[in-house]
Amino acid sequence: MSSVLADVLVVTALIGALALVHRPLGDYMAAVFQSTKHLRVEKWIYRSVGANPDAEMRWPAYLRGVLFFSAVSVLFLYLLQRIQDKLPLSLGFKPITADQAFNTAASFVSNTNWQSYSGEVAMSHVTQTMGLAVQNFVSAAVGIAVAVALVRGFARSRTGELGNFWADLVRCVIRILVPLSVVAAVVLIACGAIQNFGDIHSVTTLTGDKQAISPGAVASQEAIKDLGTNGGGFFNANSAHPFENPNGFTNWLEIFLLLVIPFSLPRTFGKMVGNVKQGYAILAAMGIIWFLGVVAVTITEYAHPGTASQLAGGAMEGKEQRFGEGNSSLFAVSTTMTSTGSVNSFHDSFSGLSGGVLLLGMMLGEIAPGGTGSGLYGMLIMAIIAVFIAGLMVGRTPEYLGKKIGTREIKLAACYILITPALVLIGTALAMALGKGESSMTNAGAHGFSEVLYAYTSASNNNGSAFAGFAANTEYHNTMLGLCMLFGRFLPMVFVLALAGSLAEQKPVPETAGTLRTEKPLFTGLLVGAILIITGLTFFPALALGPLAEGLA
Repeated sequence: MSSVLADVLVVTALIGALALVHRPLGDYMAAVFQSTKHLRVEKWIYRSVGANPDAEMRWPAYLRGVLFFSAVSVLFLYLLQRIQDKLPLSLGFKPITADQAFNTAASFVSNTNWQSYSGEVAMSHVTQTMGLAVQNFVSAAVGIAVAVALVRGFARSRTGELGNFWADLVRCVIRILVPLSVVAAVVLIACGAIQNFGDIHSVTTLTGDKQAISPGAVASQEAIKDLGTNGGGFFNANSAHPFENPNGFTNWLEIFLLLVIPFSLPRTFGKMVGNVKQGYAILAAMGIIWFLGVVAVTITEYAHPGTASQLAGGAMEGKEQRFGEGNSSLFAVSTTMTSTGSVNSFHDSFSGLSGGVLLLGMMLGEIAPGGTGSGLYGMLIMAIIAVFIAGLMVGRTPEYLGKKIGTREIKLAACYILITPALVLIGTALAMALGKGESSMTNAGAHGFSEVLYAYTSASNNNGSAFAGFAANTEYHNTMLGLCMLFGRFLPMVFVLALAGSLAEQKPVPETAGTLRTEKPLFTGLLVGAILIITGLTFFPALALGPLAEGLA
């Protein structure tokens, strides 16, 4: 079987599996967030934190819950890293430095999972499990909770109430993320991923040298790192490490886990607003952009210019030899178009144009399909922008799902889409102007600039993957990237929840002959076009200085 045919079969199997679970998982998640009953374990959690799960919240109260919980999480994770040498199962590791501990705490709480450290030689068992793995669950749940609040804004009328943050958070963890993660972890263990709390082993290599092999609860963290679109690897090599990703099947499974919740949430949206066709329109826009990205990167990598690469059948430097060009490209596109830092190859080794596509996937706002929750609410914001553009073209007040998109709504949507571009471009400009970016670049010229641009794009969009050649573990980058991660995560949530509250307060507008049918293919095409045009106008100059200049050289 040729490698190209094998790659096609892998993508086909992936799409088939996602299609198979889309409806049942989407319906199940809708039922979870519409349920009025509480499980016994959930009631115990509510009592322990003093929350009333039945109390409805308006958007300011919902936002306060999000920010308070996340601030406490940052503080807890920071302190845990600073005192890990005094805790059990420390493996003899030193405390994490202040700037790196702040960066890591901001990273995992914001669902970014950017890593400026090597986990197997830096983080103890307690830090990995009680700190990082726990945040993998709850940070993903926060994103889904905010998305559900926005969906309720569309579904409800004449009320500003958006549900209860604590109930949404706990239900998401207990009823969705934990059960799915347990199943995924068992499968990974059966396929060869490790799961233990042993000591570091010293072995003798074939050349007679000594090598330290780190153990750990890898399979359980691997499951939620992908399922929650987190991405923080237990090992520095991330999913290129055989302990995290033992074989071709687990590689396929991990890509599936990256995509399964984000691609199922549009069904949840459709069920909750009472029109599943609206969910299919959002799903189609997500799927089109993701598939175009997979095709573009795969073709570019197979056709990478250069005599050595052509003779090798592709650019294999920096890629996992077990998986080849196709699986590396599929994983790379899936991880950059979701809010995931998980990688099975080094993106720094991709060709210039491929690196540009990976950058573009993040610059789009990671909405194809995006992170758990963040992808859905990001796509719904873009849908509001597309409806507004359509209204301007026909001279009609725009409406979406029976809600008028007025001055307040479009201002909130505009503020949302301006935050991350500002963080990316200002952060990159400051790093280059102050010399901090150039001093951390492994490569000179356009590719070196792409390393800096990628770092700030990844942090500001809460992705977490990196051009591995970029030396990020400096006091400046740890601090600046940490701030980008926090602002890039929580400032957009302010506008999302404010928009949800504004929509929920409206009374529904009846459909007329002039109402734009947002469940039709025409709207899906308009939505995809609006996304690409807005992103292109915003980031084209930066892309031209980096990956485009390198790719066309």
